[in-house]
Formats: sequence, structure tokens, C-alpha cells
Amino acid sequence: MSVEVGDKAPDFTLPSDGGGKVSLKALKGKAVVLYFYPKDDTSGCTAESCAFRDALPNFSKAMAEIIGISRDSVASHDKFKAKYGLTFPLAADEEGKVCEAYGTWVEKSMYGRKYMGIERSTFLIDAKGVVRNVWRKVKVPGHAEAVLEAAAALE
Repeated sequence: MSVEVGDKAPDFTLPSDGGGKVSLKALKGKAVVLYFYPKDDTSGCTAESCAFRDALPNFSKAMAEIIGISRDSVASHDKFKAKYGLTFPLAADEEGKVCEAYGTWVEKSMYGRKYMGIERSTFLIDAKGVVRNVWRKVKVPGHAEAVLEAAAALE
């Protein structure tokens, strides 16, 4: 399955860092930046998460909430957030159901070896729950800025 621009964003409720829960339904009425990343505390994922952290005040001005999702555990998310001072929720999709619903669980290839993993992807969801932008196979440099620009244009 894959989610495209104009689709209703698939709802979910997932455990998040700090023993909390995060659900799309609870954020209705706000724009949501949902970014899927492969693994806590790896170079690309750390750079991406820190870029979103650094841009958070501007996302707040654009009335957009940020949620990071990976298949790491809540305990892993807690360590990752503490290490880098991340101030937005990280959701633990350990079973991969949300990754599958959004089409981010894909076959990847590294050094000729094929395996399943999360394709770095970001979805911008408007206040009505409709997907307004999709970025797939994200390259980290400049990505948070591009997402912020799109989020600011939603108003």
C-alpha cells in the first residue's frame, strides 16, 4: 500500500517515548509532519531528527506538529531523544503496521544485499487529515527546510 497526495492519511495510535501514545486522530485540526526514518542514533537519522528539532520553533509558527516514526523500541527512542535533545514525539512502530500503511516498508539494497527496511519518507498532513505533500527517498540536507516551506504554505 502507498499513500499519495490527496489521500486521507491512515490513522494510527502508537506508543511513544516517555511512556506516552501518539495518534493522528488526536492531532486533528493541526497540520502534521510525519517523518519515517530507518534507525535511531545512526548518522542520517540523527542529522534529519536534529534538523527538525532545530526548525521546530518555525514549525510551531506554521501550526505544524512533528512526529518521527521508526521501528525502534520506546526505550531506544527515549535514549535517542535524551542524547540529542529532541523535543517532539518519536513513535515506536515495532510491528511495522504504520510503515506498511504509508508504503515506507520497502525492499532496499546495500552492497548488493537485498533486505527490508524503512525508506526515509515524510508526509505533510493538513488539519483535515488529508496528505498534502509526500517526500520519498529523502536526502537529509535541506529536507527540513523544504518541509517547513510546504507547511507554511498550508495556512
